[in-house]
Amino acid sequence: MNTDKVAKHISQWLLNYAKNAKVNGFVIGISGGIDSAVTSTLCALTGLPTLCVEMPIHQAESQVNRGKEHINQLKRKFTNVDSTKVDLTPTFETFKKTYPTIASDNIELPLANSRARLRMTTLYYLAGIYGYLVVGTGNKVEDFGVGFYTKYGDGGVDLSPIADLLKSEVFELGKFLEVPASILQAKPTDGLFGDNRSDEDQIGASYDELEWAMQQVAEGKNNTDFTGRNREVFEIYTRLNKINQHKMLAIPVCLVSEEVKS
Repeated sequence: MNTDKVAKHISQWLLNYAKNAKVNGFVIGISGGIDSAVTSTLCALTGLPTLCVEMPIHQAESQVNRGKEHINQLKRKFTNVDSTKVDLTPTFETFKKTYPTIASDNIELPLANSRARLRMTTLYYLAGIYGYLVVGTGNKVEDFGVGFYTKYGDGGVDLSPIADLLKSEVFELGKFLEVPASILQAKPTDGLFGDNRSDEDQIGASYDELEWAMQQVAEGKNNTDFTGRNREVFEIYTRLNKINQHKMLAIPVCLVSEEVKS
């Protein structure tokens, strides 16, 4: 991949979109991961005001430190980059206490998704104040492959500049953009559970494996074409792709014809 050409293309796309939308700049949540690091750097390259937002909720110290390192690096390189921190831990705890205790094995994931939705609300609050666009950080595998994001959480954005790049391509672009080594070397994680579980721990397959499966589906293959680990990965990918279509497709609208109304 021609990383220089891709970086310039995306940053110009961001600039053109912002100008056409008549907005003042960008706001982006910084997680300490590769996707938000690359995306925020591409926003900074436009020259428009770019607000990086830390939103910890019982966050692992390593994730917080990586996020701070990246923000500090950006602010040294770009005069148009600013940052703020919104500690959402008290808000999250209040949210949990609002509801009666629920004895359920299914409570962990809804609570994790609630973290992402609190962050989305925060980003849109700041975007409204400054007249900015909320920039998404999802890559192609997450957004269009396995649907590994929270609906109306990190999936609630105004535009998605890296959603046509595979995870491996995001890492490649990160190296070119000189993202901190601590981020390039860290295992990808959504950080929604307050522990050290990685994306691979949750999904059951690495991003390299998911990219392979995504390509096999594009070539029209099915699970009977594979054995062993390849078959396992292929089935993980196709299962997640199927059950998460509700995130990837437009919201269903019940059409009511004039005949029905009459």
